[in-house]
Amino acid sequence: MSATPLKNRAPRRVLAAAAGLVTVGALVAAMPAGAHDRGNGHGHGHPSRTVDVQLLSFNDLHGNLEPPAGSAGTVSETQADGTVKSVPVGGVEYLATSLRNARKGNPYSVTAAGGDMVGASPLLSGLFHDEPTIEALNGLDLDVTAVGNHEFDEGATELARLQNGGCHPVEGCYEKGKKFKGADFPYLAANVTNEKTGKPVLKPYTVWKKNGVKIGFIGVTLEGTPNIVTANGVKGLKFHDEIETVNKYAKELDRKGVKSIVALIHEGGAPASSSYNYDCDSPGAGDGISGPIVDIAKGITPKVDALVTGHTHQAYVCTVPDPSGKPRMVTSASSFGKVYTDTTLTYDRRTEDIVRTSVKSANHVVSRDQAKAADMTALIARWNTLAAPIAGRPQGFISADINGRGSTAPEKPLGNLIADAQLEGLAPADKGGAVVAFMNPGGIRSDLVFKASGSEGDGVVTYGEAFTVQPFTNMMNVVDLTGAQLVTALQQQVSGSNAASPKILQVSKGLTYTLDLTKSGAERVVADTIRLNGEAIDPAKTYRVAMNEFLAGGGDGFAALGQGTNKLVGASDLDLFNAYLAAHSTSSAPLAPPATDRITIVQ
Repeated sequence: MSATPLKNRAPRRVLAAAAGLVTVGALVAAMPAGAHDRGNGHGHGHPSRTVDVQLLSFNDLHGNLEPPAGSAGTVSETQADGTVKSVPVGGVEYLATSLRNARKGNPYSVTAAGGDMVGASPLLSGLFHDEPTIEALNGLDLDVTAVGNHEFDEGATELARLQNGGCHPVEGCYEKGKKFKGADFPYLAANVTNEKTGKPVLKPYTVWKKNGVKIGFIGVTLEGTPNIVTANGVKGLKFHDEIETVNKYAKELDRKGVKSIVALIHEGGAPASSSYNYDCDSPGAGDGISGPIVDIAKGITPKVDALVTGHTHQAYVCTVPDPSGKPRMVTSASSFGKVYTDTTLTYDRRTEDIVRTSVKSANHVVSRDQAKAADMTALIARWNTLAAPIAGRPQGFISADINGRGSTAPEKPLGNLIADAQLEGLAPADKGGAVVAFMNPGGIRSDLVFKASGSEGDGVVTYGEAFTVQPFTNMMNVVDLTGAQLVTALQQQVSGSNAASPKILQVSKGLTYTLDLTKSGAERVVADTIRLNGEAIDPAKTYRVAMNEFLAGGGDGFAALGQGTNKLVGASDLDLFNAYLAAHSTSSAPLAPPATDRITIVQ
């Protein structure tokens, strides 16, 4: 696979202050001989031995063009006195301004992303199969991105259309006389191959070049993508080990003379603090981060100079040792365009490699206190005009915020509401006869916010807001499961692939049990406390269970749910959600946030 040069950027002007507090990671590694001989290129007409390359990065945008609503649009910021403040952030109008200001004064600047740019998107982008987001990313001057798992939500063919352009095969062109141009940046998918040919479905790597400076970018998504994407989305594809793949292509780049390499990895970690400006190299390098990315970082060849990561929607700037024991920068920039990372890569022209001792990085908030980028404002207005007839339709009424994505509790008010809607819609005998419903927590993409998003008025839930909560439009399934399979499914929330990072299913009213977090593995679900409508689950009895098609396919590590039989396919999750809102709320009697009393938590 040949290295493909990226487009060059014009020289930038005077440096402008970037929004947000700064955390800096300094690396300790062997410095190439003479690499300290840094000049500014002005003395005696000789170019300097080294040049600072600015790497701007972000991840997990998920089509959030407008500022995310409610708690989904905030980040935690630790103040000088140790207190933590919630800061409203995000929106591509502000992200564009932040990136453009950051580039000023940096003639060598490259912008990269860690995947999930699209998928699970709000209505403004999702209604148009994320064409608005690709257009916005082109306008942001994104140079390269890895694929994330959500890039496969609609399958490899649709992903190829987003890359190459062309109007949607079913819905056609959305704007008269305009054909979708596709991304003018490469999507990289080094570890995703066609099952039949064995070849990568997209480019595995690309090379950014400017004035003799060369930096290679390798892009991979998490190997476990098939477990968290619907079967249709990954049909015909094979996902390979992240470490082996990056090491393979780093070796190939090295053979081609590209010594400076950055890996874009759609997999991440969990910092010890939720504050974006937390120092995760305290007390020692990498001490403040855990999760899959740590082992991946420790296994990736020292040929790779920095790792841009994502997937977990966390913000961190850490150093994790490479296999030779030398610290290496690992970064992530939260999600939804709320944070961006500014990393300085010092490039040695003689060795053509990065001087790792000089690498420094910081996360910055995308503040809403700065000017909006006019081109992004116009883009949003244009697509909003097309979406308005659908987006603004009232669906129901709420009396207060109903937290979903923004809730850190195992049982979420919005999760209960969604599960209840699914049970009610599928309980009638002719609709499936469901007696219980399960909702995966990752499918809840936002909160329901009381404050109006437009002109509809406070407390009104619009179609656009409901869509933002459940953007996948998954078809609902009702299946037969035994009581024993039900118990196993609940245990799989906290065991197997979910042991390290539990995925607590949201359950419909009538199902209760105790979750004892002081125990480990499957024992955390206290089996003899599981009740349905007050009765103990009978292992031998058959129950009709409602869930979306993703869970019914065994997604998210719930193999037991994939064992259902006698399947009936019902309405979409979004249709059931909207029907429930309409049936249970009026302007004079809005729906209140449901109680969270179904799962008893022992900590």
